[in-house]
Amino acid sequence: QVQLVESGGGLVQAGDSLRLSCTASGRTFNIYAMGWFRSAPGKEREFVSTINRSGGRTSYADSVKGRFTISRDNAKNTMYLQMNSLKPEDTAVYYCAVDVNFRLDPATTSLKYDYWGQGTQVTVSS
Repeated sequence: QVQLVESGGGLVQAGDSLRLSCTASGRTFNIYAMGWFRSAPGKEREFVSTINRSGGRTSYADSVKGRFTISRDNAKNTMYLQMNSLKPEDTAVYYCAVDVNFRLDPATTSLKYDYWGQGTQVTVSS
């Protein structure tokens, strides 16, 4: 079992920045990829970004490419999402997730992820 706790969400204005964190505990040695997904009201959960164990492979949704940066510190079992130039359409609950299966590239579909956090709310006002 892996437990995940997100933090760093909040209410900001358009153009501001936020950094989300996701800290894992439990059987963390099993973790391969870590990813961020988000759910906005009335919309399905969507992929945001993912990073493999070494940090050498990352992927981003087109909607956040160039504005968000994913990173991880394996010594702290923590993943980060630096979000810059936030837009109102970034408003959502952000979830972190982990995949305990090795893949050549980290997965971008939520079904591939095994454990999920409770989510942290990000609200961007215009």
